[in-house]
Amino acid sequence: MSGQSLGLIETVGMAAAVEAADAAMKSANVSLVGYELTKGGGMVTVKLEGEVGAINAAVAAAISAASRVGEVYAHKVIARTAQHIEHIIHSKETVGVAQPEPEAPAAQLAPQAEDSPSQTIPVVNLDTSDSASCMDVTDETLKSVEQQQPVKPATENTEPTKSDVPQEAAKKGPRPGGKKK
Repeated sequence: MSGQSLGLIETVGMAAAVEAADAAMKSANVSLVGYELTKGGGMVTVKLEGEVGAINAAVAAAISAASRVGEVYAHKVIARTAQHIEHIIHSKETVGVAQPEPEAPAAQLAPQAEDSPSQTIPVVNLDTSDSASCMDVTDETLKSVEQQQPVKPATENTEPTKSDVPQEAAKKGPRPGGKKK
């Protein structure tokens, strides 16, 4: 949030606050932080953040729209907020938008290679010269191929074998039942 501008619109009643937030969001490129209810008096504070010019336009539109529905008690634009007031802006009393999560060190986010279990995925090469399409391959065909070929552990940096290289389509005949162009 540091460097962003803050817009505050305090209204009497939730209807005026919703109207203010709606008008602000539609009028300029700003983000809605949320709203905060006061402890009595029925006042609601709408919090917006964005660039200073966009916040000025959004607050002006919000004041105009909320005044037609209810009463605007106060409004304020703070350009380029200070670095350490984020906890006041994104407080636990602010409703509507989740609080930003504290940044975690990168080492905690990515699991180490030793931590993650390795899994071997078998590779099955099907001879497609007999099949007309991939839809003709059934579960029985796959089971018979798996029984014939032993599962080999996956290794890195292996060269493709002759059976891994796809056959050229020109060597095959026309598909049965296929449409001619």
